[in-house]
Amino acid sequence: MLVRDIISTKQIRKIISVETTDNVASAAAMLSEMRIGAVIVRDSGNELDGILSERDIVRELGRRGANFLNDKVGALMTSNVKTCSPAQTCQEVMQMMTDGRFRHMPVMDDGKLVGVISIGDVVAARIKEVQFENDAMAEMLAGNI
Repeated sequence: MLVRDIISTKQIRKIISVETTDNVASAAAMLSEMRIGAVIVRDSGNELDGILSERDIVRELGRRGANFLNDKVGALMTSNVKTCSPAQTCQEVMQMMTDGRFRHMPVMDDGKLVGVISIGDVVAARIKEVQFENDAMAEMLAGNI
């Protein structure tokens, strides 16, 4: 299964984003309200400046307490963001996420941000793919194909 297949089945297709100048508290409120684990950071006209995740916020909370919540998102976000393309496979993306120890990945197509996928999206797609393969194998073994 390809990343483009995952994007086409996502319930939330809108790319949720904040700007580098927004404060961390408002970004955290957005994560909570939207029930998502990361938000894209992009200023007007830019496709991708960074990504801010729950982990980024929790890590800083552990270091500094709640004092950082009024800081700008740009100070806390990950700016060296790993991305994937719609043509990559679930296996490729799952390996990249595992190796990099991150759970959210922006999807770029010809330099344009077209979506965001999570490790949960990738795992669900891979499970569906494996179930399809198992069903096909069972049909073949039963002589129905």
